[in-house]
Amino acid sequence: MRRGTLQRARLTWQRFARAIVHLAGSEYAPKALRFVILLFICMFGITGLNVFNSYVGRDFMSAIEHQNLGEFWHNALLYLAVFGGSTAVAVFYRFAEERLGLVWREQLTGRLANLYLSERTYYRLDGAAGIANPDQRIAEDVRAFTTTTLSFTLLILNGSLAAVSFSGVLWSISPRLFGVAVGYALCGSLLTIWLGKPLIGLNYRQLDMEASFRAALIHVRENSESIALAHREGRFKVRLTQRLDNLTANFRRIVKVNRNLGFFTTGYNYLIQIIPALIVAPLFIKGEIKDFGVVTQSAMAFSALLGALSLIVTQFQSISAFSAVTARLNGLGEAMEQARNTQPSAIALEEARERVEFDGVTLFSSDGKRRLIGELSLVVARGQCWLVTCLEDEPKVALLRAMAGIWENGSGRIVRPGLDDILFLAERPYLPPGMLRDILVRMDNAGTTADAAIHEVLDKLDLTEVVRRLGGLQAHEDWDDLLAIGEQHLFSVARILLAKPAFVVLDRPGSALPKEQIRRILDLLLEQGMGVVVLAKNGESDLRFDACLELSCDGRWSVTSQPTAEQAD
Repeated sequence: MRRGTLQRARLTWQRFARAIVHLAGSEYAPKALRFVILLFICMFGITGLNVFNSYVGRDFMSAIEHQNLGEFWHNALLYLAVFGGSTAVAVFYRFAEERLGLVWREQLTGRLANLYLSERTYYRLDGAAGIANPDQRIAEDVRAFTTTTLSFTLLILNGSLAAVSFSGVLWSISPRLFGVAVGYALCGSLLTIWLGKPLIGLNYRQLDMEASFRAALIHVRENSESIALAHREGRFKVRLTQRLDNLTANFRRIVKVNRNLGFFTTGYNYLIQIIPALIVAPLFIKGEIKDFGVVTQSAMAFSALLGALSLIVTQFQSISAFSAVTARLNGLGEAMEQARNTQPSAIALEEARERVEFDGVTLFSSDGKRRLIGELSLVVARGQCWLVTCLEDEPKVALLRAMAGIWENGSGRIVRPGLDDILFLAERPYLPPGMLRDILVRMDNAGTTADAAIHEVLDKLDLTEVVRRLGGLQAHEDWDDLLAIGEQHLFSVARILLAKPAFVVLDRPGSALPKEQIRRILDLLLEQGMGVVVLAKNGESDLRFDACLELSCDGRWSVTSQPTAEQAD
């Protein structure tokens, strides 16, 4: 709104051009090119048939005027032939447009999804200012962008072709009528831009508000049990009501602008029907035009030319929404690039399969104001089992995330196996919906892991009866909703045992599992020669470990080789 209409238009076209370049450079380009060629063939066919139809219509009306029955039937047959050809071409045109839009959406959605998931962009994107609901932008905005962009592009190309084709027809009938058409379209476009200018910003805000309202509803659904137990319905009712009030207030402003714009555009379109007659009919009455069919031809040519020149008038409401969608997608793309190109953490990460080493590692809180761990230096060898204790959870969580490479507030050097060789089991495990077998087996091991090996691991964790109850390894469910938290932990451990990494980090397993079950899990992990680091929460201190790293709340730390039960969690 503040940068001006011309700058917004320039940015919109730059974004459009960038999207075209990405499509042209992708593996979808050959398929897209075939549909583009078909579209152009149909486009020229439709325009040619429309021009030819204007002459057939002229002769048809003139035959009626002259009471020439033979000419009447001849042109009636031509009319039917043109209608038949136009129908066939229009159907193929629509088919090619929809298929090209689908190809483009598939390419653009795939590209954004890959950017979103690669290099943990989805995690870093949370820190990108002003980027809300990236999932909605990838799903809904891409669909709106591809279909609307393609529609506008074809409207412009068709309009340009129609303008060139019918300009000659209209000029041959009346140069004055041609000038009126150009002037009328120019004035109408300028007035439409002036009246509808606020729609661009309003539509952008509306998309964000709709997405925020939907996200709040999803949050309630995903956390329904917690909300019910805490009896927080009142707080969420206020939150939802506020978001609903915001989006309805913004939409009322959109409706108001559309109303004012509608007064002008509706009257503008009605006048198109009578302007040709006001100019050409007097010429016919005076005898300067001999055939009455020219009057109807002028009306058709005038409407076609004005339609081509009046895209801003007829499509401004859609254009404003399209500009908002384009800006949102461009903002998402820029945020993704920024997230991927963020300055690397001062914590250096190196890979070594046989150890986890901390070399002068200092970690700070997320706001950078508090030192959580200071100058930590130690080595955990593969095959060892270490316990990490602290009165607070924040230092332990920071250490876990630093090992995973997603904690950036700190310094020093961490040596650990590559991410395929070190697995992290969060305090709240994540089991994505899908087939149970796919949940348990890594994608790269899916073809080499036999069902017998899976059942052997499940039997060690006493999960055989649970799997039978669920319907076997081929069962397909939303496991987060179906399984108890303890069962989710055990299935996550089964996945670790099947993956056979070099190291495992267990984040506060005592939150969901009893001490005896944790001891059994540690024995199974150590039997496979893994290195194990356990972040303590409840009861883990009573178990046997090779060493214990005790973190203090002021950033100090100490290591003991024989931890005792009295050590704080």
